[in-house]
Amino acid sequence: MDNGASSYRRFREDGDESGLEEIIRDYRDGLVFYLKSIVGNIHEAEELAEDTFVLLGTKKPRDKEIGSFKTWLYTIGRNIAINHIRRKKRTDTLPIDDLPTLVSEEKDLEKAYIREERKISVHKALKKLKTEYHEVIWLVYFEGMSIKETAAIMKKSVHNIETLVYRARKSLRSELEKEGFVYEEL
Repeated sequence: MDNGASSYRRFREDGDESGLEEIIRDYRDGLVFYLKSIVGNIHEAEELAEDTFVLLGTKKPRDKEIGSFKTWLYTIGRNIAINHIRRKKRTDTLPIDDLPTLVSEEKDLEKAYIREERKISVHKALKKLKTEYHEVIWLVYFEGMSIKETAAIMKKSVHNIETLVYRARKSLRSELEKEGFVYEEL
């Protein structure tokens, strides 16, 4: 059992508020970034993550302990995000937020600029992909989840996720090459 599950069990069964605080502290940032990959807006993603934690705190759903706690939590967040999108009937995505990089030396500044440009290129190419491709790449490569965990979150079979990852990488590579960018790690 991972720390998230034990913290949640302490909160749910023993009423220990620090358990919920630990979960929020440990999982908030990752959940926000995952939800941003779904809704395309960091502010909405923060609100949806908050809604996810509020649901844990108020309704106290039971973790069936089929997968890891993180997988279960991200599945709840994904469902909340999908419901949000359905209600809003959103069609357009917002541009990526550029985060300023503070670097003291000129060489570091140049390296950081090139690195940021690559990240922006990858994120822009990701936004051009089908939603499923974008989501599977985000979960596997940005969140570091296993194929099995990704399958549980996306409610697909492991084989379907493996195929999706292959096709998503191929599609991403194609998008990047259209822009004249060659990303060696794909």
